[in-house]
Amino acid sequence: MRALLSLYDKTGLEDFARGLRQAGVELLASGGTSQRLSQANIDHISTDVLTGFTEMLSGRVKTLHPKIHAGILADRSNPDHLKDLVEHDVTPIDLVVVNLYPFNSKPGIELIDVGGPTMIRAAAKNFNFVAAVVDPSDYSLVLGEITETGEVSSKTRRWLAHKAFTVTAQYDRAISTWFESQLEDKEPEVVAPFSNQISVNLSKVTDLRYGENPHQMGALYSDGSSIWDRAEWIGGISPSYLNVFDADAAWRLLWDLESDHCCVIVKHANPCGVATASTIEEAYVQAFDCDPLSAFGGVVAISGEVSASLAELIAQKPKADLVVAEAFDPEAVAILTSKRKNTRLLRLDRSRPSGLQLRSLSDAYLAQGPDAIDDASSWELVAGDFPEKNCMGDLVLAWKVCARTSSNAIVIANDQRAIGVGAGQQNRVDSARIAVAKAGAGAVGASAASDAFFPFPDGLETLAASGVQAVVAPSGSIKDKEIIEAAKSLGITLFHTGRRHFRH
Repeated sequence: MRALLSLYDKTGLEDFARGLRQAGVELLASGGTSQRLSQANIDHISTDVLTGFTEMLSGRVKTLHPKIHAGILADRSNPDHLKDLVEHDVTPIDLVVVNLYPFNSKPGIELIDVGGPTMIRAAAKNFNFVAAVVDPSDYSLVLGEITETGEVSSKTRRWLAHKAFTVTAQYDRAISTWFESQLEDKEPEVVAPFSNQISVNLSKVTDLRYGENPHQMGALYSDGSSIWDRAEWIGGISPSYLNVFDADAAWRLLWDLESDHCCVIVKHANPCGVATASTIEEAYVQAFDCDPLSAFGGVVAISGEVSASLAELIAQKPKADLVVAEAFDPEAVAILTSKRKNTRLLRLDRSRPSGLQLRSLSDAYLAQGPDAIDDASSWELVAGDFPEKNCMGDLVLAWKVCARTSSNAIVIANDQRAIGVGAGQQNRVDSARIAVAKAGAGAVGASAASDAFFPFPDGLETLAASGVQAVVAPSGSIKDKEIIEAAKSLGITLFHTGRRHFRH
């Protein structure tokens, strides 16, 4: 039996190679893999010796040679193939162990692997006779079968072939996506707003406890560059689909608010408590008090680090399903994992999401660009006086929270707290009524935001009756003039924006 090893990721190489040699397998190795085996005193034949050619073109040509590919591709049941092997003095290769340059780590021409995918595809095509191993985690399985039976089983070869073609397909998609990004940067006139084809190159990050409901299976996938690839789950039971979904919603809003001391609490993908304050402990207490009933069992997102003092506060409040932060003090972890055993802790890097957004339909996908929140400097004052600084700050907070709330959405904010969130109603006035009911007396002197225009004055009238003094909303209604006149008669300051923020 003969094996060819050509590896970028040399994890477990020496132990695997020694095991193969002990099982009587002859080893071939290219380039850096050969050097590592030599350093470990493991007997092998260099591909330079096998082919009679040294590496060429700064390593671009190492294994592209008939002595290698004929050995991989030969159909051992075909007499003509066997005759060709003898005629050209080629020995069959039974095991191909290859992994690829990590293109996603630093995309560029020199990390486009040519020889590696070629060997992988050749071995996978000829899976009836050759085993293609592309993942170090499969070394023990392969070595175990060879040690026990002298070969890799047909069932395992077929499974390895499927895995191999999946790897090469993902690799090619990553390269294609990179080339597309270069076209967008350098030749925008030849690229449509959305490409005719979109390649989604995803690998499983983790299995989830279940999907949206317990009877559904669930898993998390990523393209390898996501914050979720670096996420760290601490304590509690394994996460569910909704834990991840709500954590993402809370984390995204936290990015938008851009505050050093901010807390966002989310339930069913909608914020139910948001606050910024002079300390993170104060921000948490104020966010929780926005809507304590809804905050029970929610996801709590914290800017910065969760300290021991903050952990004590969280442990004293009704249960949170998940606490998300950039960092956790070790003492905070001890407090939360001991006092809230079912509360999961999630450490995430703070970074912004990518531009393309995809959503699955029954049997298709929708694509759109990111919903960037417009700056207050672009707003137009259409009724009332320009508000004081505190009121303007509350308008900005309400607007940002509203943009991340299910439509139709109305958000009331006071003293940098989102105290009334009306979400997901089919008409705007009902969302206003819910927001007012949740805000209670806190609506007096507060600011409010609407994610889309007011089609009628009733929503604005509902807010004014509760004591709201300033509102920000998009324009675009055929009744804009009527809405502006209503604001003036109600004594409300009204800003119009040039951007709507529906969310579904």
